[in-house]
Amino acid sequence: MYINRRKLLNEKMSRIKNGYSAYAESPDIVNALKKEIQALNLNVLEEVTDMGSWFIPVKVES
Repeated sequence: MYINRRKLLNEKMSRIKNGYSAYAESPDIVNALKKEIQALNLNVLEEVTDMGSWFIPVKVES
């Protein structure tokens, strides 16, 4: 089965931008998410597991 990497990355970034967590197993997707998060200067916590990584947006309290 073919999975469009860009579409998958966009869906995960959309979740993160909207304040929801995103999970990625593939090292390619994990690295791409890290680059995108850094480029957008988003405050995101990364939880690394044996199976993949969770990206959890950090809510800033005012």
